[in-house]
Amino acid sequence: MKAKLIAVGERAPAWVAEGFGEYRKRLSHWLPMELVEIEPGLRGKGRDAVRATSDEGARVLAALPKQATIVALDGRGRSWSSEQLAQRLEHWRTQGRDLALLIGGPEGHAPDVLARADESWSLGPLTLPHMLVRLVAAEQLYRAAALLANHPYHRA
Repeated sequence: MKAKLIAVGERAPAWVAEGFGEYRKRLSHWLPMELVEIEPGLRGKGRDAVRATSDEGARVLAALPKQATIVALDGRGRSWSSEQLAQRLEHWRTQGRDLALLIGGPEGHAPDVLARADESWSLGPLTLPHMLVRLVAAEQLYRAAALLANHPYHRA
């Protein structure tokens, strides 16, 4: 199984890109992951945020790999412990399909994106900057994969 992290936003701060790169490298033999950055919709004075989110959603949907399990990172999704995420990862692996994880823009995902998702995953009740979500999601996937491989990274 391969994973794609499809994220609205371009040019992550160096510390996010470096951290994400580190976890992507660590994950590479358990879950190869590709980052696909989606151009954000236009926002600002006199701009329609709903239209911006809709435009982002169309670009996210166009970037989805065929036959993949789609998981939208969304504050209204299900929260999982690290052990539960490891169980979900094992479940996704048994489906024999690739995995696509979706990170929305400042207003979240367009309704069409949420409707297309097979599952929604919440990182918890905190509101996080969407660039930081890339790093947290990559670390948590690494932790889940390490749990499945009986690697000592997870010591909770």
